[in-house]
Amino acid sequence: MNFRYMFIFILIGGLLAAPALAGTKYMSGGPDLTAAISGSNEFAPGQEVTILVNVENQGLIDMKFVQSGIVERDDLPNTAKLVKVALVAGDAPLVIKTDPQMVGDIEGGKSVRVPFVARILSDAPAGSYNLPFHIQYTYLQSAEQYGQDSIQFRYREIDETLDLPIRVKPAITLVAETVSAEQLNAGTEGYITFSVKNAGFEDAGSAIVKVERNGNSPVIPTDSSVYIGDLPVNGTADARFKLAISRDAGEQTYPLDLFLVYTNNEGDTVQSEIVTIGVPVGGKIAFTVISDPREVKAGHKTVIEAEYENTGATTAYSAQARISAVDPFSSNDDTAFLGDLQPGEKAVARYEVSIDDSATQKEYGLDSEIRYRDALENSQISDTMKVRIVVVESSGINPVLVVVLLLAALGGAAYYVFVRKKKS
Repeated sequence: MNFRYMFIFILIGGLLAAPALAGTKYMSGGPDLTAAISGSNEFAPGQEVTILVNVENQGLIDMKFVQSGIVERDDLPNTAKLVKVALVAGDAPLVIKTDPQMVGDIEGGKSVRVPFVARILSDAPAGSYNLPFHIQYTYLQSAEQYGQDSIQFRYREIDETLDLPIRVKPAITLVAETVSAEQLNAGTEGYITFSVKNAGFEDAGSAIVKVERNGNSPVIPTDSSVYIGDLPVNGTADARFKLAISRDAGEQTYPLDLFLVYTNNEGDTVQSEIVTIGVPVGGKIAFTVISDPREVKAGHKTVIEAEYENTGATTAYSAQARISAVDPFSSNDDTAFLGDLQPGEKAVARYEVSIDDSATQKEYGLDSEIRYRDALENSQISDTMKVRIVVVESSGINPVLVVVLLLAALGGAAYYVFVRKKKS
């Protein structure tokens, strides 16, 4: 026999005797998804929180066959595929800010954590609630093999809802409204009194009302806290604060933040949610020079009058007007007392001014300001105004020289009379 043919027969016989590669067939088992909140599930009203939901696949495979001729499956029947989850508020007093999320495939025995951002309502009643947690996924339900080389997969879609329990802790809900505003004008200090109410579900012990500036608001607290003691549920209390108003504030309402620091039922010191109230602010105290320009002559000393009007929204107390005399003017009497000026009231100031004889004939503006006190006795200074003066041509006769000449003439006449009487 030809040894070459013998070798071929032996090789073919060996191949036919070799076992076929084994495949796996799963007889039971599927996904079993559970969900629970990771960490604390207790929240306070007014909080913005991140709720971490742990999604776990507890699905197990009970039985499988491994034998030749079975085509290997691509997916395991206990794998949850294309998992999509969504957390909704249901009847709980909160707002879910995160949209539904895709988390991919979750194999049996594996888990994923999914974050959801939520805002607990400020007036949320204390109690226990269930948050509906929707889960959608697909899994391999069955696989039908045809012949030795083809297989048909059948997938099933699951849509189920689980309940996630949470608890809202009791807390106060602060309600505030303005009662009165006193002397709150731009550039001054004044007071505001408002009423606070505990509209929540917990008594506030040893309560302190605090106020803070809201962003860049021109309303700036001078007093920052007032102690009001215990504030039970539905209890009210008044608080009075001193405020400073910026000079650039307009006549309108501006925000002011306030909150409560108190001791809760568990003995902890906690803070309520910030409440913003409106503070009515009046216009600032302002003055205007309403008198016409005064004519003065170069080389002379004269008394000029300037009339001022309070064009502001409140009274200026103990007002004093002042001018700044600069070259070619000078003054030893540059201040005038005006007294109390109510809105719309006018007053005249008189200043003694000397004009240099080299002064140019034209209109000048001397800076003037008014120092006054507000309703809380704080010293304030007005914006700068202009007192207008027109320098005109001098008559050429110096009044001082005229007086000197007259005195000299009278003296000479008296001396002449005295000498004549003495001779006679």
